[in-house]
Amino acid sequence: MNTTESVSPLFPPLQPYRSGMLVVDDLHTLYWEECGNPVGVPVLFLHGGPGGGITPMHRQFFDPAYYRIVLFDQRGSGQSTPLGEVRDNTTPLLIADIEALRRMLDVKQWLVFGGSWGATLALAYGQAHPQSCLGFILRGIFLCTRAEIDWFLYGMRVTFPEAHDEFIAAIPAEERTDLLRAYERRLFGSDVELATQTARNWSRYEGSCLFLQPQPEIIDVFGDDTVALGIGRLEAHYFLHQGFMAEDQLIRDIERIRHLPAVIVQGRYDAVCPPISAYRLHQAWPQAKLHIIGDAGHAAMEPGTAAALVAATEQFRMQQFFN
Repeated sequence: MNTTESVSPLFPPLQPYRSGMLVVDDLHTLYWEECGNPVGVPVLFLHGGPGGGITPMHRQFFDPAYYRIVLFDQRGSGQSTPLGEVRDNTTPLLIADIEALRRMLDVKQWLVFGGSWGATLALAYGQAHPQSCLGFILRGIFLCTRAEIDWFLYGMRVTFPEAHDEFIAAIPAEERTDLLRAYERRLFGSDVELATQTARNWSRYEGSCLFLQPQPEIIDVFGDDTVALGIGRLEAHYFLHQGFMAEDQLIRDIERIRHLPAVIVQGRYDAVCPPISAYRLHQAWPQAKLHIIGDAGHAAMEPGTAAALVAATEQFRMQQFFN
């Protein structure tokens, strides 16, 4: 583990030894990469959003001498094309994409690591294909229920009223009782300039609420058009369809993965995905280990959360759950 003066809990930066583009249908092509040990234990990183995309820092949660680290940008995200595309973009299709990637890379089973929407997708994928999974590391739990979607749209104002006021500023008062539909009309209308600005407003709203301590530079990153188009369009799209899942499906189907080892890492002061969802998941799945980080919000890179995630990957390595 990294013990340099920066006291970062992450492993040192590393570069992919292989990457490529996977064509999954006539519309979507996915960027993927592999890092670490080519013959190591496979681990799959699932990014958040939907629409968030991967970054180089995401490679650093894993010991590169032990793990074969696989990362990819989901449909409409990051370096996958087309950016922000919502057609043929559903949770079942994302699950099918993961299986297509697994088969292409000739992986029999892998540890699945995901945060926020990445944790949602990890649970949905695991419940659809438990035979492909070695275990799970999950952060910032989002179960994609109606209550959680309403919290994002309205409830976060309790903690971040300034950010919420900016989020609704461009929406006329008479439309604010249904913010999701108001955003839908602007995000997916014919006015490209309005759609881009609306995506930027959505993305900056989320970026403003991620951290326990303010991080203005992160808000600027979320305001970048490339980031905003992925997050703003895809999050709204998935919220409009409740993640393409039945209400509380991920809790209902927990029996399908109960036998697999899992670690849940949750920020105590997570305003985007409040701890009640992680607690509910743990109540339904007490075999999973729950770690509440007392000085963290939602972001993976907050020191306590990052340290707990690295500790989880190390725990899986040292206890050799995979053998």
